[in-house]
Amino acid sequence: MATLRCGSQPKGDEGVAEKSFGKTVLGWFVVQEGEEQAETPSPEALIAAYADPLTPPPVELKGALPRVETTTSTVDFATIYQAAQMGGEEIQRVERASALLQTLPEETPANVKKQIVEASLKAFGVPVDQIIEAGVQQIQALEAYIRHGERETQDVLSQGSSRVEELRSEIEEIKRVMETQIAAQRSLTQLSNEEKLRVQKVLEFFGQEAVARVVKDSPKLMEPS
Repeated sequence: MATLRCGSQPKGDEGVAEKSFGKTVLGWFVVQEGEEQAETPSPEALIAAYADPLTPPPVELKGALPRVETTTSTVDFATIYQAAQMGGEEIQRVERASALLQTLPEETPANVKKQIVEASLKAFGVPVDQIIEAGVQQIQALEAYIRHGERETQDVLSQGSSRVEELRSEIEEIKRVMETQIAAQRSLTQLSNEEKLRVQKVLEFFGQEAVARVVKDSPKLMEPS
C-alpha cells in the first residue's frame, strides 16, 4: 500500500496542526482563504524563501504544465492530473462525490451527509476507498504543481536579482564615467583658458587695432559677434 506523504508546510506554522479539520496545511488539507492575511513580502524576502532547499515533490509530473498568469483566475487542473498519470475514471470518482456533496443543504449535519453520500456512491458501485485514493492523488499532484511553480519562481527571482545587481553596477559605472568627464572638462577649460591668456599677451603686444585689421582681412578668421 502506498504511503501518503504530507505536503510542504511554511516555516513558523508549528501551531497549524492544532487547527480544525479542513484547515490544516499538513498534507491533504489547506488553509482556507482569508484565515491568515500576511503582508506582501519584499523581493528580497521571496528570494530568501524560495532559495531554501525544497523537498522532493510527492509525485512526478510529466509533460507541459499550465502556466498561471496574474490576469487569469483559473487553472487547467485536468492537465495537471493527467501529468500525474491519473486516469479520467479516477478523476470522475472525486467529481461525483463532490457533486453529491454540493446537492446537500449546508445545514445538513455532517454525519447525515456522510451517510447519504456513502449510500449514493454504493448505489453507483463506487467504493469509498477508491474515491479517497483518487482524492489524495489529486492533492499530491497539486502539491507537485506548487513545487514546480516554486522552482520556476526561484529561477525568475534569481535571474532578476542578478540582473538588478548588473544594472546597479552598470549605473555606478555610468555615473563614474560622467563624473570623470565633468572633471576632465573642468581641467580642459582651465588649461585652455591659461593657454589663451598666454597667446593673448602676444596679441596685446601688437595692439588691438592691428589684431582687428588682420582678423577682418583674413579668410581664416572670424570676427567676434
